[in-house]
Amino acid sequence: MLTELAERWDELGPLLFDGTYATLYMVGWSTLFTALFGLPLGVLLYATERGRLLPAPWLRAVLGAIVNIGRSVPFIVLMVAVLTFTRFITGTTIGPTAAIVPLTLGAIPFYARLVETSLREVGRDVIEAAEAMGAGRGTIVAKVLLPEALPGLIAGLTVTVVALVSYSAMAGAIGGGGLGDVAIRFGYQRFDELVLLLCVVLLVVVVQLLQSLGDLAARRLSHR
Repeated sequence: MLTELAERWDELGPLLFDGTYATLYMVGWSTLFTALFGLPLGVLLYATERGRLLPAPWLRAVLGAIVNIGRSVPFIVLMVAVLTFTRFITGTTIGPTAAIVPLTLGAIPFYARLVETSLREVGRDVIEAAEAMGAGRGTIVAKVLLPEALPGLIAGLTVTVVALVSYSAMAGAIGGGGLGDVAIRFGYQRFDELVLLLCVVLLVVVVQLLQSLGDLAARRLSHR
């Protein structure tokens, strides 16, 4: 197999490089948008619970239902269901840029729940101490809750990024590009086991690197 790889490297090298770049492009932008929208949604889920900073059971029920529905829809179904919205946002339904839309929509509710869980782990005594000093709700969130929960938030984002890598591979099934697209078009459809194996190896390497970086960041922040 190594001999075959060496013989075909001029053909496979650019193909795998482009696929890896497209995967990282999709995952990178999706992670950014997921953090931008998932973090405040998770804070709202936490804050609107009874006995929290901004108790609003009806709002929490609505947000919780939306998040649960978003998490329950299989990603491959979600990609097809939002094709019209994807075309409206990006002007196309194929390619890595188009895939960012369903990737983000699928990851936001997932990360929001992880954010809520991380915030729940912050001790009530810390919040009560801030309230005793006259801190407002916004100050408590920005200067107490989020800093205290930061290691958990980073760990949750790492889990989300790893999930996005697997989602991006599925996006290749409908022309989303990336390593998933390479595996399907050049591996599966052409019965090329070498291409399939290389795509799997590259995806594993990407996941391991991202997981290691996330774990390192979470550990360092937890020992501040």
